[in-house]
Amino acid sequence: MAKELQVLNALDVAKTQWYHFTAIIIAGMGFFTDAYDLFCISLVTKLLGRIYYHVEGAEKPGTLPPNVAAAVNGVAFCGTLAGQLFFGWLGDKMGRKKVYGMTLMIMVICSVASGLSFGHSPNSVMATLCFFRFWLGFGIGGDYPLSATIMSEYANKKTRGAFIAAVFAMQGFGILAGGIFAIIIASAFKAGFPAPAYEVDAIASTISQADYVWRIIVMIGAIPAALTYYWRMKMPETARYTALVAKNAKQAASDMSKVLQVDIEAEEQKVEQISQDQSNGFGLFSKQFLHRHGLHLLGTTSTWFLLDIAFYSQNLFQKDIFSAVGWIPPAKTMNAIEEVYKIARAQTIIALCSTVPGYWFTVAFIDRIGRFAIQLMGFFFMTVFMFALAIPYDHWTHKDNRIGFVVMYSLTFFFANFGPNATTFVVPAEIFPARLRSTCHGISAASGKLGAIVGAFGFLYLAQNKDKALADAGYPAGIGMKNSLIILGVVNGLGMLFTFLVPESKGRSLEEMSGENEDDNENVEQSSNHNRTVPV
Repeated sequence: MAKELQVLNALDVAKTQWYHFTAIIIAGMGFFTDAYDLFCISLVTKLLGRIYYHVEGAEKPGTLPPNVAAAVNGVAFCGTLAGQLFFGWLGDKMGRKKVYGMTLMIMVICSVASGLSFGHSPNSVMATLCFFRFWLGFGIGGDYPLSATIMSEYANKKTRGAFIAAVFAMQGFGILAGGIFAIIIASAFKAGFPAPAYEVDAIASTISQADYVWRIIVMIGAIPAALTYYWRMKMPETARYTALVAKNAKQAASDMSKVLQVDIEAEEQKVEQISQDQSNGFGLFSKQFLHRHGLHLLGTTSTWFLLDIAFYSQNLFQKDIFSAVGWIPPAKTMNAIEEVYKIARAQTIIALCSTVPGYWFTVAFIDRIGRFAIQLMGFFFMTVFMFALAIPYDHWTHKDNRIGFVVMYSLTFFFANFGPNATTFVVPAEIFPARLRSTCHGISAASGKLGAIVGAFGFLYLAQNKDKALADAGYPAGIGMKNSLIILGVVNGLGMLFTFLVPESKGRSLEEMSGENEDDNENVEQSSNHNRTVPV
């Protein structure tokens, strides 16, 4: 019955217009900030270790103790998981727009606060950093279900996948911006405050000004979020929420008439009929939801969970992988600022060559070859390349083969982004009913963040050398990088299997996918007659 509404049909068949691009930029800037904030920490963890955990007379520079490193790297993900569940639910209760500004303000405040600290002792600095990064993650978490839902509800049928994927693709630019900004800051400090390598002079290798470097890198994430706030508040609520959930036909027609610049009739009687129709009134914990969407939800949660184990363990700890194959020199041969520069340069090269192109390949092809094909292909190639890295791992560690290793490693990133990293974000915003869409996307995304936590915490310990004497200071012996990569390959293979639970949504309306327009034949006939008269 929902498809009888003129306002929804007008959105489905609308030509691509300026408001589509405005929505992509407004929602996308949130994702740009999300990625910057989540991944900038991996650029400065080595620096934090040098500043706050220096051991007098040690052969190597100081590193964060295992529990501190796990907390600093993983606490934002814990916050993100909580935020995805809470704001996903709130987006269906209060409306997408009302909640949208709240998440942004939390991100702005906590970005700035993360770079400040109470006291000077390592414990107080790390506790402050972790506290505010948890709440930063909480705000970031809200951005996932809200941005995806808003974009899917604004988009037309034909290019909806590309629009949602374009919002998510801004993540790539956020990671790239983090690397580039860290390079600029590190270069400026390196030029202004020259310092010897650690092995020459351990104390002098970490200049006192290095404390400003990590704080600036962490705090700058507040700027893009703050710039977007005004435009988020100007966006009208989505017509699908206003008409199907809030049951306000007049407001939905008025809002979309301005957006689409066409006259749309306020069909209050039809909205009243929809609200009285009990067939689509089921809740999240009902038998009807389980029957209609239970397997869909299992598909979206499991694939996102498995993807993020591999994706985040790779992304957060790529600096360790680069060190393992010698792409970043041994820490003792550099000063503190130089190490930040080298890590940022490596991350930027990977982002530029594989992460960013992968996202935009998805944008280009998602509405042509479909979500299912891209996700299956992405998981398949991630599995292949992970095993190709893992099985002959000793071969890749030889100096002559390092470039080959980095190329293969980049390809796993490329197919993560031209694959499940984008599609797991797109599909949950399309296949669930309007009144549960934000909640179900939040649950799917939170499942992904649970995978990220497993990846971030687990990989940190697993990838340690089998010989405890060769493991990083304070860590128990692990299973080694080779075996860790084999496990990630198996995880990607499982992702491929669970993809078969996810339906294809290419070219179909949101109401068709969610079953909200299922009705008797008479209504379907009325609907098709009505659709022919929509003035777009």
